[in-house]
Amino acid sequence: MFTKHDNAGYRESLPGIRQKTLAYGEKSLMVEFRLQKGAVLPIHKHPHEQTGYLVSGRMDLTIGNETSRIGPGDSWCVPGNTEHGAKPIEDSVAVEVFSPVREDYLRNCQD
Repeated sequence: MFTKHDNAGYRESLPGIRQKTLAYGEKSLMVEFRLQKGAVLPIHKHPHEQTGYLVSGRMDLTIGNETSRIGPGDSWCVPGNTEHGAKPIEDSVAVEVFSPVREDYLRNCQD
């Protein structure tokens, strides 16, 4: 599967947070998130393992009981069923991979 860059297809998942499923396979799914300064991704958890890379911006990322200020080029891994959340302190772009595939995000890219 190849996916070409396209500025269409972003959905607002929370105020100030837009997302787009980029590519997916049988076992993983990749999503781009665009987060506005001041938005809040509240603490939550899900069964999917989640690895991420910050393309641009800065944010405070909480995984479990630890919070870290991350910047461009930083990456992370959130084990499944682990509480996590984020607060962008600048407009930010992050790319994250989920395994297994998040069916809720897969449906979004097929609409």
